[in-house]
Amino acid sequence: MSFMEEEVPLLRGKKRLIADISGHNELGVYKFKILLPNSTTVGLTLHEHTLSNLQMSLQEFIGLVRTEYFRNHLQIESPDKRQKIMWKSKDLYIEDISEKRMYHSIDLRNFQPHKCHILQLNDGSGQSADTFKDMWDLTPDTDLLAELPEEYTFETALADLIDNSLQAVWSNGMRERRLISVDLVEDRISIFDSGPGMDASDENSIVKWGKMGASLHRPSKAHAIGGKPPYLKPFFGMFGYGGPIASMHLGRRALVSSKTKESKKVYTLHLEREALLSGSGSGSGLTWRTAGGLRNPSEEETAKSPHGSFTKVEIFEPKIRSLNVFQVQCKLKDIYFPYIQCDEVCNTGKTRTPVEFQVNGLNLININGGEVGTTNFHSSNGPEFVLQLRFSRNQDNAATKSPGLRSSQEANARLKCVYFPIVEGKENLETILEKLEAEGCKTNENYDSFSRVSIRRLGRLLPDARWSQLPFMQYKLRKGDKGQLLKRCFKRVKCFIDTDAGFNPTPSKTDLAHHNPFTRALKDFGNKPPEHWREISVEIHRGGNLLTLSQLEKVYQDWIYQMHDLYDEEIDSGEDQPVIVVGSLDKKKLGISSDVVRIHEIIRRKGKSWKRGQKIKILKGACPGCHKNNIFATLEYILLEGFQGDTGGEARLICRPLSIPDEDGSILAVDVGTASFDCHGSLSLPISVIDAGKCLAVESSEWHLQLEKQRQKSPSVIDILCEGHCLELEVDGALPIDAPVYAGHVPPKEIVAVLRPASFVSSSASKKLDEKDIIKGSCDSKNLDQKYIVKDNLELYMEVKFMDDTKNGKLIYSKHVTPSSRNGFHGLYIFPLGHKFPQLFQKAGLYTFTVFLKDSILKSCEKTVLVKPLPKVSSWRFSSDAQNTVYSVRAGSCLAPFSIACYDSFENQIPLASIPEFIIKINSNGRILVRSDKMNVELSSDNLTLRVEDVLIESSDLDKIRPSYAATLMIYPRDELPPISVACEVNPGPLEHAIAQPPVSDSQLLPGCVIEELVLEMFDAYGNHAKEGLEVEFNLDGFCFQDHNGLNRKIQSNSDVMQCDCKYNHPAVDDRGCIDLSGLLRVRAGYGRNVSLSVLFGNKVIFKQELQTQKRELRAASIVPHSCAAGSQLENIVFEIVNSEGEVDETVHDEEKHGKIHTLRIIYDSSDSDGSVRFAFRNGRCIIPTIPLPQKQGDFTFLAVHSCHPELSLTVKVSLVEVPQVKQEDFELRYPNENMLLLQDSPAPRHVDNDLVELLMNDEKEIEDDIYKIGLFIGENERKLTLLYKQKEDIEPSIEKLQASAEYDSFNSHLDCMSNKESVMECIEKKDKSAAAFFCNLSRKIPFQDPGSQFMKDIVGVVALLGTVHINPLGRLLAEYLGEDQMLAVVCRSYDVASKLEKYELDGKVDHEHALYAIAKSYGRPINDRFLVICLENIRPYTEGFKDNDPQRKLNIPNPILPTGEVPPGFLGYAVNMVELEPDHLHTRTTTGQGLRETLFYCLFGELQVYQTREDMKKACFYARHGAVSLDGGIMKGNGVISFGYREPQISFPVATPESPKRVRILEMIEEKRTSLRMVHDEIGQLNKVVNKAKKKLHRKISQSRKLLDRFGPYMRGSYLEYHTNNTANNSLENWPK
Repeated sequence: MSFMEEEVPLLRGKKRLIADISGHNELGVYKFKILLPNSTTVGLTLHEHTLSNLQMSLQEFIGLVRTEYFRNHLQIESPDKRQKIMWKSKDLYIEDISEKRMYHSIDLRNFQPHKCHILQLNDGSGQSADTFKDMWDLTPDTDLLAELPEEYTFETALADLIDNSLQAVWSNGMRERRLISVDLVEDRISIFDSGPGMDASDENSIVKWGKMGASLHRPSKAHAIGGKPPYLKPFFGMFGYGGPIASMHLGRRALVSSKTKESKKVYTLHLEREALLSGSGSGSGLTWRTAGGLRNPSEEETAKSPHGSFTKVEIFEPKIRSLNVFQVQCKLKDIYFPYIQCDEVCNTGKTRTPVEFQVNGLNLININGGEVGTTNFHSSNGPEFVLQLRFSRNQDNAATKSPGLRSSQEANARLKCVYFPIVEGKENLETILEKLEAEGCKTNENYDSFSRVSIRRLGRLLPDARWSQLPFMQYKLRKGDKGQLLKRCFKRVKCFIDTDAGFNPTPSKTDLAHHNPFTRALKDFGNKPPEHWREISVEIHRGGNLLTLSQLEKVYQDWIYQMHDLYDEEIDSGEDQPVIVVGSLDKKKLGISSDVVRIHEIIRRKGKSWKRGQKIKILKGACPGCHKNNIFATLEYILLEGFQGDTGGEARLICRPLSIPDEDGSILAVDVGTASFDCHGSLSLPISVIDAGKCLAVESSEWHLQLEKQRQKSPSVIDILCEGHCLELEVDGALPIDAPVYAGHVPPKEIVAVLRPASFVSSSASKKLDEKDIIKGSCDSKNLDQKYIVKDNLELYMEVKFMDDTKNGKLIYSKHVTPSSRNGFHGLYIFPLGHKFPQLFQKAGLYTFTVFLKDSILKSCEKTVLVKPLPKVSSWRFSSDAQNTVYSVRAGSCLAPFSIACYDSFENQIPLASIPEFIIKINSNGRILVRSDKMNVELSSDNLTLRVEDVLIESSDLDKIRPSYAATLMIYPRDELPPISVACEVNPGPLEHAIAQPPVSDSQLLPGCVIEELVLEMFDAYGNHAKEGLEVEFNLDGFCFQDHNGLNRKIQSNSDVMQCDCKYNHPAVDDRGCIDLSGLLRVRAGYGRNVSLSVLFGNKVIFKQELQTQKRELRAASIVPHSCAAGSQLENIVFEIVNSEGEVDETVHDEEKHGKIHTLRIIYDSSDSDGSVRFAFRNGRCIIPTIPLPQKQGDFTFLAVHSCHPELSLTVKVSLVEVPQVKQEDFELRYPNENMLLLQDSPAPRHVDNDLVELLMNDEKEIEDDIYKIGLFIGENERKLTLLYKQKEDIEPSIEKLQASAEYDSFNSHLDCMSNKESVMECIEKKDKSAAAFFCNLSRKIPFQDPGSQFMKDIVGVVALLGTVHINPLGRLLAEYLGEDQMLAVVCRSYDVASKLEKYELDGKVDHEHALYAIAKSYGRPINDRFLVICLENIRPYTEGFKDNDPQRKLNIPNPILPTGEVPPGFLGYAVNMVELEPDHLHTRTTTGQGLRETLFYCLFGELQVYQTREDMKKACFYARHGAVSLDGGIMKGNGVISFGYREPQISFPVATPESPKRVRILEMIEEKRTSLRMVHDEIGQLNKVVNKAKKKLHRKISQSRKLLDRFGPYMRGSYLEYHTNNTANNSLENWPK
């Protein structure tokens, strides 16, 4: 808590006016800091709500100050004794910072609330002070100690203080001086700036300079993001501890003095290192308080800052041992170079000085030195490569990390690439390094490691950000002529990066924050970011154009080439006539990229001639390949790339090393004008070795000396030191080569090899030792003489190969080493062995140690060590080929032969002297399943393995380990060693028999019934249940399975007995060893039939049960007369089905909704009826309302038969008696004479001839007979109509019930299909003004093929709605193949129907006011587009048949066959068969009985093939006669037409799942009913026509009779004729038989 916020306790006995800050924030709070005469300070806080008046007397105010002063002294015991304050002096007054004195009262209204005001108390004693103890509270607001920079240098700390000054002066006005002056002397460091200064106000308090975490400039960071490069906005403040930490790092004490333009006084703040580290005060919390004061400005300060504001930091007792002021000046100029002199902030193009920097009175603009200035001086004058980068966080990452902060979401950088050319054979970067070293600014970098990236943040250099090349600047391996040129030129570029405040620095501000995402993105600029890390997005601009990374790479390389052509000074030619070689060059070995070279024998370089044959010395480190030693060589040729005048050519020196003989050097051959060059063993060195002074000419004496040394040092023999020499060298390095050793022998820790010189060989020859003795070596001390050990820095290789009993050697260890020293001996090649490979001799076999020198003619040195297995047996194991095998065996069979062997403790096989005894057990969970000691054991020829075979496995306990059958095979040797174990699986044996649970009896078997509970238990010969997954074969006679799993079954039917003999591959045995047939087995045989169920395994029947279905008989329950009148009918004939006991079986009941169909058909022997009309059984009985009898006399026979069970039949025979038949022709009345005179005008004849009367009576009788016969005929046919109408009434409700059942059954399975089909219909309806849209809309009200609609009854539908597919890609592809016109085609039955859809005007135009157009217009959906109509009757159908037992009637089209006899890979089928017909259209037929598949869809698709992928389709293209499509979008339309591209069809076939078998059966029944209904409709129509025609004839006869009576009535008045005629006429018309 600061002094302004401390709680003030009440003094005893006095009422306080000061209240704690615990509320009432709505009123004013007045804060004061009182400077007392004794150099102390008191903080005072007054709350307005505790004051009675804002104007208080001076004495009252002094009293409050005094109370606070004594309270602080009571809490803090100060060790120093200060002068007393005269509290009761009459001369007391208060003075503010503007030197205004207050003698009588303090008016709080003159002070701004909530701000701290400094007042000075004067007690009249004459005491005054400039410094006051604990005046400033520097206690940090947050715990920042953990964030302080770990490493601080003198320059870093000094730059931190200058950063504060630069930030301050940057805010000065245009006419105000911007000065930063640094003075460095031995006892003091001073930093002065002419910035706005600081005072005691809250917003500009000097406390913030010294208080960590209280930066004055941190909020300004956001203003420094963006803008124009080089981003000169020095808002560096981020952490708030640069001032105090930097000043305390530079010295022990610091004094900060600051003045604003408004204040008259200079405020001071004192910092002491020890005080800040130890803290002040006695409270429990750590506080940092320091002294401060007020003073007047000095003349020097006023002169440096004429506008009256400044800040000066003085550091005393600096920690400086030796200070080079010039180097400091250079480094500071490097750091703040853009602020000292800058060409970019001025529109005039002149160099401008934004800030005046002085160090010890010298303006830094006049300093000629430093890395930046030197680098700029030696750069090229050509165009710079400038990029503008904008980094931004992606939205999802920005929102989670720093939402709303621009400073965390955006950063900008400018990259300026500068080219430093090679001049006169010397790289300019090397020149820069040399000048920096001469100036005393040497770095530890060379040309290769010199920093290629320099970074400034807000114009300030980050000294430690000395990066290597950015990824986009790095040379990428490139093939071609200019690859080597680019590799050199890329190193001549340095990138100067200017960043804004979006990039965060390290706490010491010497580098960019390493883990900041923007830093990582900048450092990785040029690499494509991985897919999983796209946190930062980068925009690249060059010259206002946006670039991609690939474009950046190209323009950057073009710029490199441009700069190379403008500024690089490469060698161009030699001093002799060159030999030009074109092609046939080993460019990789020569280090060139061009196919053309010029070969010179002399050149001039660095003012000196270099000739062929000259002896030269290449110094160590001159170039790659010359790192270890100086190379003495002979200069052979100078090679220049390209033709003369070509740019970018590389110059190479071809030289032959001293160790390479002349014949192995380079060869230049010229044959008939054609030159060739081969480097052979010579070296190709860059000409830069001459430019760098690394290539020197060698005198002949030195050359001969090197030849002699070369000869003496040349190695001759490779030797491995023996045990004695190794002991002398204190090396454990002896190989046991004298005798075999046992496995586990400890290998030597090291093996020492040496190269023997030729002198060693000649000395041995003088002692008459042959080469074998020389290689073996002896242990005399002479062999360890240094002169017989070659010290050349070569690499020796050692390989250790192991060969076991298989005689197959393999490399197990390899190592290459360079020479080292031991015990004063040099040239020792010490190979680590025991440390690296301690288990070396654990495997038995032959170890060969070979030491050799690569690419040398020296003979290798070989040593062998023989290792034998230990004699003691440690374990038995399976042989390697069976160790990882899981044995699988079946009960009743033998284990597969296996081999075992004995091993020592190091896993080496031990030879066997005899065959031991074993016991074999198979265990599982502690239970012994098998135990056997009977087996056949044989010992192998090499006595290493035992082969065990003929182990019989017998067990009846396998059910205890099912279903996994996992067990462990244990082999127990008799030598009490642990047993051998291996995982095994003991499976039940082959199936032997099966048991049905529960047993099936004859009483259960009725036709169509399902056996609800039946489980077959499968056993092997030992009583174990069968294994899960075992497949068996079923042979069913009179049974069938309910699950319709017919893909793997072959069904054979016997038509003679109407039974089904089927073989099924039924689902495999379950995990209980059973096959559960519950609810799956249905009786298919009829009544009284023999049925059987058999199970076969292999060719063996393991189960068979023969049964018989229950017997039933059909009989007539009502009496059928033996004879009837011909043309009459039998009425109410009752048939019933009885069991074997004669009882009616009431379970025979027709329930079509539940799939129980029991109907009776009547089949006539001589009638047009085919028995399609069926009569339902109700509780075992069926009533036939009427059976019409033929018109002919004789015996009439009809057959009553059950519609599903033909064995239930009854033949009925009836004798027919002849009755008068009604002729169909018109009846004509016969008159005696048409010319006979009828005296109608006479009143009445007085006499009528008897013959005439008889004739009239005969005619009348004939007319009466005709009327009677016609009446009988009409009555008979109306009775038939009544029967047909009753049949119609029975069929229509049954169809409705079946439709309801089908809809209920398919609701869930076809919900997706309905939804998909509905969406297709909606898409079609969106095709405004199309015929398909009209028909789709109309079908929602009137279904297609509705027999009740004259318009829709012959319209089948729209192509897109007639079928479905199983997967969406297929529907989309087929729709795209057909095209939208054919998908929207309207399908009708015949051409006659189609021709009625459209009418034409006289000029041939379509008449839009009639036919289909008029109907569509009346429905509000006019048609105004061309459309296709497909007529089914006019399509040539497919005639090659259908697939067997396929409810969808798929076409029997043979699969395509390759020449190999195989089906093409990826072939899925034919499109015509992959479209599933909609259930409503499964039985749609043409008049010739053809369905939609063989007509419509075969017409549309033909034999179009469907493949999985385009590749499969392409491979089979020659076998796709009608075209092909692939599910990934390929379309081939045949005849060489291929469809490319992609289109998403708007209309495609709906996607649906296959129909369930139950629904298919119901739909078949519906179609049968509909067929019967159509036949009844047709028969009713025909009979109505006949009856109407007969009625017309009857009316004509009655009319004739009336005419006859009217004409002859007057002559026969009163006679019988008159009576009879009147009655006959009336009765004939009104009472004719019905």
